[in-house]
Amino acid sequence: MSEISLKHERIAAVLAREIRSGLVRRGAQLPGEVELAKRFSVSRNTVRSALAVLSEDGLITTRTGKGSFVLFDGRPLDGRLGWTHALAEQGVQTRMRTVKIALERDPDLADRLGLGSPDMIVIERLRQLAGGEAISIERSRLPALASLRDLPARGLDNGSITATLHSAGLHLDHCDQRLRGRPLDPTEAGLLGRATGTWFLHTERTSWTADDRFAEYAESLLDPEHFELSLSYSS
Repeated sequence: MSEISLKHERIAAVLAREIRSGLVRRGAQLPGEVELAKRFSVSRNTVRSALAVLSEDGLITTRTGKGSFVLFDGRPLDGRLGWTHALAEQGVQTRMRTVKIALERDPDLADRLGLGSPDMIVIERLRQLAGGEAISIERSRLPALASLRDLPARGLDNGSITATLHSAGLHLDHCDQRLRGRPLDPTEAGLLGRATGTWFLHTERTSWTADDRFAEYAESLLDPEHFELSLSYSS
């Protein structure tokens, strides 16, 4: 038996235990191939083999031809690990400038999501292309857990929100996402170097862990000159 087959069988066994134990709810969407490959330090082909085992065992069902995808200059992005990772996979080099990390109260969001506390860690960042052109503003609200309350002082782990959440025991599992267009307000326009009222794509994504703990509420304002939304369906 090859090393790869041992790897994919081991991964399938771990995921099967999580499903059978209820840690991952039956019918819930598993993390994507990229995230699973990163979690287990294996290739995406190995992950696909593990998922095939779970499918054969009746633990998961793979649906193809359905979904929504954000494109950057026509290239599909998997934003589940964050735009930085997704853009880098497509060979797009960007840099992030942190505008703000602060502990704030957001009772409206807490009420809307049914959270027990309105305390949030608010992170606001500006994304720029290598040439300096600003293409997005990204705002995240994280639960103000004890392990995250010092973020305003220490900053993000390796500059990554996903890595910071993982360190706090929050592994993204499923999310709800909405997209619309709206004009930039004066503050946003100033950060992006655009005219007030310029229309940008506005995405809202609420992410939860496998056991339905709130992990992140993220808003992104994306330059429609580069970003677009692609929808695909099959019967």
